[in-house]
Amino acid sequence: MICFGANIGGVVVGFFIKNQACLLNYKQCNLLIRKISGINNFFANQEQADELSDKIRTADVVASEPDRRAYGDFQTNMSLAKKVAKYALSKYRDVEFLLEPTCGKGNFLLAAIEQSSGLKKVVGIEIYQPYVWETKFKILEHFLLERRERVPEIEIIHANVFEFPFEKLAKSTKNLKTLIIGNPPWVTNSELGSIDSRNLPPKSNFKKDKGFDAITGKGNFDIGEYISLLMFKYFDRHTGLFAFLVKNSVVKSVIKYQRKYNFRIGQSEQLNIDAKKEFGVSVAAGLFLTHLSCDPGYTCLEQDFYTHKPSTTFGWYKNRFVYSIQDYDASAMLDGESAFVWRSGVKHDCAKVMELGRNEGHYTNALGESFELENDLVYGLLKSSDLRASVVTSFRKMIVITQQKIGQDTAYIKERYPHTYRYLWSHKSFFDKRKSGIYKGKPDFSIFGIGDYSFAPYKVAISGLYKSTHFSLVHPVEGKPVMLDDTCYFIGFDHLKMAEIAHYLLNSALVQRFLKSIIFSGSKRPVTKDILMRIDFESAFERLEFNSAQKHIPGLGKAHWDVFRELIKTESTEQVPLF
Repeated sequence: MICFGANIGGVVVGFFIKNQACLLNYKQCNLLIRKISGINNFFANQEQADELSDKIRTADVVASEPDRRAYGDFQTNMSLAKKVAKYALSKYRDVEFLLEPTCGKGNFLLAAIEQSSGLKKVVGIEIYQPYVWETKFKILEHFLLERRERVPEIEIIHANVFEFPFEKLAKSTKNLKTLIIGNPPWVTNSELGSIDSRNLPPKSNFKKDKGFDAITGKGNFDIGEYISLLMFKYFDRHTGLFAFLVKNSVVKSVIKYQRKYNFRIGQSEQLNIDAKKEFGVSVAAGLFLTHLSCDPGYTCLEQDFYTHKPSTTFGWYKNRFVYSIQDYDASAMLDGESAFVWRSGVKHDCAKVMELGRNEGHYTNALGESFELENDLVYGLLKSSDLRASVVTSFRKMIVITQQKIGQDTAYIKERYPHTYRYLWSHKSFFDKRKSGIYKGKPDFSIFGIGDYSFAPYKVAISGLYKSTHFSLVHPVEGKPVMLDDTCYFIGFDHLKMAEIAHYLLNSALVQRFLKSIIFSGSKRPVTKDILMRIDFESAFERLEFNSAQKHIPGLGKAHWDVFRELIKTESTEQVPLF
């Protein structure tokens, strides 16, 4: 049966049918329910009791589900909720106070209540009122089926978690052994804001970071992270445990900023789940479990939720934030500053027009058009998916390169390349629709990620999107340098042997282990410029053997080796011609 937009199980329906007369006085009904289940103020007024009474008589079962996106709502199935509660309670059994700040349909609360015997107080908070009712009905059904002499005091509160007075709740429960459990929204503030959701926190600089504009409205942050930090702010001195299902990026962020917060949390664990199986979404997520009221901890053990097999320990080590302490310990000597400036590839945000194919001597685009262009401004283009081979000497796509440096006037195209200009101008509406503010006030057909470095004939490149840290050596094709798109990073060289040495060095076991130690593979873009700029080429080069390199690089001479050694000692911000 459905009432208040919530499902009511047969046991609860039977209870209210048996006690229908009690519904005529909601206060008496509340007392009866309180005695059985511990739930306070089940009905807020007589109108609610009357509505339930009417539903029982008419057996109205029509209901609709809410828009889950508006609440960042991925309800936890009961099986997973029970496993999470079981694991949390195995770490800390004598829980007296149970809190879920975004309780949804109540599965976590119910799972913890079923497995705990010493609870004194339970609080669930939920913004969506039908879920408040569903949680109440579920808990009532549990206690109707499993009668207890002593029941905890239970409050299921209809409220916005971002406006709830947690300070008052924390003070009233400070002496109770605590378990904070749940699954907060897996969305960012911008995602909720884009659909006018009310489920947003007030603006404040919650990270205490002048450079991080998150809550000021200038940046983007994760709602689950905000709620986690809110819990630590008010409850980190409670004796107990925190157990949230969150995106792994939230765990990483919390541990990373812990050096600034110094919350009294420690012995942290990240237990990775299969989010596709559990929630039908492709995102790296897991159970973030940490102990409260202990010396501040700055590392986290990562393991599998289902097998408990550990994979790594990440966090702060030797004054650096790393993914694998073990791997970093063996390769920390490479953590410094790159002798080369890593660049991202070309950014244009106009793939339908700018990215081309070739068919029977004509250029083609994604719009299905065929046309003629002068060849001078057309270059080969590689994307992340093209960087799988060790050496790349061909390309699938081509791109029109309208500028040689950012901001260059593009009027020259009309005079020198009339076919290209007519093609670009006929598609100007596509360029005008580009949303990024970087194109405002710039010349027509502007691109970014372009400079002298883009035209280096040899490049050593890596994808920023994949877990792999394999580097590819990109050769020029038909005498022209090949471009990379903005999902890739590269360093450029004018001489093949210098590029080959850099390629060999970057794919060496020690550099690969170093990258493994600092890259969080579950990130949206695991490889970043900041990561690559930490590779100390000089330190890595010192640990390579010339004889071994000779076996991998045909024609490598001692002169090439010595020139590369001098090159990486040069404190330069650009790559320069060597021969």
